[in-house]
Amino acid sequence: MTEERSLSRFSRRGVLGGLAAGTLALAGCSGGGGATTQDGDGDADGDTHGTADGDLVVTPGADGTLPAPVAGNPDAQVTLAVYEDYACPHCAHYNQDGFPELASSYLDAGEIRYEHHDLPIPVANPGSWEAASAGRAVQAMAGDEQFYAFAKGVFENYRQVPDGGPSMYASVSNDLGLDGGAVRSAAVNQTYQATVEADRQAGIDAGVQSTPTFVLDGDIVAAGWGEETLSTVRSAIDDALGSTV
Repeated sequence: MTEERSLSRFSRRGVLGGLAAGTLALAGCSGGGGATTQDGDGDADGDTHGTADGDLVVTPGADGTLPAPVAGNPDAQVTLAVYEDYACPHCAHYNQDGFPELASSYLDAGEIRYEHHDLPIPVANPGSWEAASAGRAVQAMAGDEQFYAFAKGVFENYRQVPDGGPSMYASVSNDLGLDGGAVRSAAVNQTYQATVEADRQAGIDAGVQSTPTFVLDGDIVAAGWGEETLSTVRSAIDDALGSTV
């Protein structure tokens, strides 16, 4: 992990150029490029399949993966995509201190489309992957709103992700009235490995190198979490909203 601070606004091209020159000090939790496939308890063929409680609310697409969980207005002209790792303390701090403000300012008013994307660094291995699969199991079982409620609970307990994750996912799920055993199973078996890997690779292809990273309408606008990050993200959103008027 690098020093906790935010980056000023930059484009995808700027990110890649800076990384090549070795001049950008990325905040947050960082890891190497390229997808890392999890073995062991994960499905050997990477197929996405259902959870133990039967019919799914959100079903996989033709490629076998789930869509990004969406909050706010799904039809908004401005989209903020945030790439996160559940074991990353910077992601946890963002979710506790930053996300509620963005939700109050933009999501509740329906001004933007907000997407969660999984990008296991991994900070914890296999914990980061298990947590992502647990979250997607909740999405599949109960929809996007419950997914965000579950993610909130996991980020509040992020220190448990490396060692006590599956039990914590079951507890958080049970508190939401969901089948905690099914969520635990999805975590341990990495049921949604294909979805998580596809999401992670999409982030890498877009130039994402650390978590959390904020991508507004296809351009990276900030990475990491610090006192300036929220201001940077808000400014980028306001500019984008202004251009759509």
